[in-house]
Amino acid sequence: MPVKSRSTAPKKKIDKPKLVLDSNVFISAVVFGGKPRDILNLAIEGLIEMAISDDALEEIKGVFEGKKFQFPTKIVHALMREIEDLAVFVEPKDRIEAITDDPEDNRVLECAVEAGSNVIISGDSHLLALGSFGKIKIMKPDEFLRRFRKKHA
Repeated sequence: MPVKSRSTAPKKKIDKPKLVLDSNVFISAVVFGGKPRDILNLAIEGLIEMAISDDALEEIKGVFEGKKFQFPTKIVHALMREIEDLAVFVEPKDRIEAITDDPEDNRVLECAVEAGSNVIISGDSHLLALGSFGKIKIMKPDEFLRRFRKKHA
C-alpha cells in the first residue's frame, strides 16, 4: 500500500492588511453600500484588520444621530456595537499636526500610527492629498479594493 506524503512545511501565513477607515468610509458603508461596504465585508470575513479610536466613534455617532440622517438612538447604538466588534480599539498617545486645513483629519493619522496600520481608507481630500504618512498609504476605497483583489486573487 503506497504511503501518502504530507508536506510538513509550515503554511505561509497571509498577512492581513491593517486598516483605519476614515469615518466617511464607515458612514458610506452603512448608508450607501458600494465599495465602502465591500471593505467592511472583508473585515466581517476576517480578511483585513481594522482599528478605530474614540474620536472616530464619536464622529460616526454624531453623523448618524445628526440632522442629515437622524437615525433612532437604538439603531445608532447597534451600529456602534457592530463597529466596535469589528475593529480594534486604540487610544492614540501622540498628537499629530500634519494637516492644518482640517485639523480633525489628524485624528485619523493618530489612530493609524497607534494601530500600526498599513493603510488609511478615506474619501477626504486633505488625507488623500498626503498620499502617505510615513509608511502608511492613504487611498480611496476603490483603489484599496483593486490592490487587495489583485494581491489575493
